[in-house]
Amino acid sequence: MQRNFPVPHNHHVIPLREKELTDRIIGAAIEVHRTLGPGLLESAYQVCMEYESKLRNIPFERLVDLLLNYKGINLDAGYVIDLIYDKRVIVELKAVERVIPVHEAQLLTYMRLTGIHVGLLLNFNAPVLKEGIYRRVL
Repeated sequence: MQRNFPVPHNHHVIPLREKELTDRIIGAAIEVHRTLGPGLLESAYQVCMEYESKLRNIPFERLVDLLLNYKGINLDAGYVIDLIYDKRVIVELKAVERVIPVHEAQLLTYMRLTGIHVGLLLNFNAPVLKEGIYRRVL
């Protein structure tokens, strides 16, 4: 499913709703990590995050294609967002030895292109998930 996203009006203020939502998402991620541990493929964490989110009634969309607007034309540049929660929080999943700047840049690019101003980068390969959580705000 390819989507374009409106830019929110006041993207510098983080409403309490987003904090509560990110806390719920992080809770789901911690449960997935506690159950599976590190060392699996990103795709395993993806399906388990989807399942855990359903169990917790957290609305989300999975593997969302993101069109790039170039000179007024929407182009498919191959961007796919792992999870978008309640059209308010982007979640990028990783299962890497360590998060490097390009991973954070990817999340920030998705946030900028969608106009969604809150994002989470979750690295499930961290020994303790708390060390693999990156919350970003535009």
